[in-house]
Amino acid sequence: MLERSQLERYAQIAGVAVLVVGCFLVVSPFVAALLFAAVVCTTTWPLFTRLRRAVGGRPVVASLLMTMIIALVLIVPVALLAVALTDNAAALVEFARGFMQRGAPDLPAWLAGIPLVGEWLDDYWHRVVASRDELRNLLERLLEPGRAVLLAVGKVLGQGLVQLSIAVLICFFLFRDGDALMWALRKAAARLAGALGERILGIVHTTVISVVFGILGTALAQAIVALLGFLIAGVPAPLVLAIATFFLSMIPAGPPLVWVGATAWLVSEGSWGWAIFMGLWGMFAISGIDNVVRPVLISRGADLPFLLVFVGVLGGILAFGFIGLFIGPTLLALGYALIVDWVNSSARPSPDGLPYDD
Repeated sequence: MLERSQLERYAQIAGVAVLVVGCFLVVSPFVAALLFAAVVCTTTWPLFTRLRRAVGGRPVVASLLMTMIIALVLIVPVALLAVALTDNAAALVEFARGFMQRGAPDLPAWLAGIPLVGEWLDDYWHRVVASRDELRNLLERLLEPGRAVLLAVGKVLGQGLVQLSIAVLICFFLFRDGDALMWALRKAAARLAGALGERILGIVHTTVISVVFGILGTALAQAIVALLGFLIAGVPAPLVLAIATFFLSMIPAGPPLVWVGATAWLVSEGSWGWAIFMGLWGMFAISGIDNVVRPVLISRGADLPFLLVFVGVLGGILAFGFIGLFIGPTLLALGYALIVDWVNSSARPSPDGLPYDD
């Protein structure tokens, strides 16, 4: 027979377990939004503190202004991209169908007449056109699935808008109560792990900043360069294409999907000069800037392996939907940084020459 004290203890444990499970079930739909809001607030906190000083130290006013800025930066571009994809999915399919039916145009005479390389280019282009004829039937069968994919992407972006809206709302409260929340977090970390807890918080902060600057900063740079190229070449809907470049920049080999499509459109319009410009601009400016900007930005924190970013992006989307595009790499990078720190600290030699184990 169990004693009364044991029964009470088990009842307390069961009550706490039920409470924890209930709280988790209530919060679980908002986990992705909470994580994303925490990442955004951590990254933009220095800007918030400057804004708070500028408005006389009023946290509510500063939090409201920061929330409006974040909404303008995050929600508006996603809304534009979702609407553009949904409205233009049928038009894109019809354009692809017409392009395949018309076939690729011949090279302009001035290009074929370039000494040394013009004849080779003309011959190579005709071989490419001939090989495309063999693939035309296959591509036509892929048009309808392609249209369905575009509509599905638009639906995902629409769901992402809901998640982003919730995350932006959470950002307001995190900004407003950020000092108190950070104090409580440091207090809890100190009680649980002492000095190790403070070091873990430092790793978390450094890793989040590194991911945001390394991945999102590079994506923003590629989007700006792409927008400039689209405007110069006269490609329609340059802002929407630049926004698409921003999101696809987080996926390996993503930006070429946009600028190659823009180049193909210019070719179909007979604008060979601008098509050549767009192809070169995409290859060396849009895609090439990744090799210049990313190492500089990631140097602010820990370097991230390519596989980590790739799995983080795809796994994040599968786990959290659109907003997982940002959360996935951050979580994996954070886990990677903590493991590296633990391995390095465990490998430190002790005074007697033996491996040191914390």
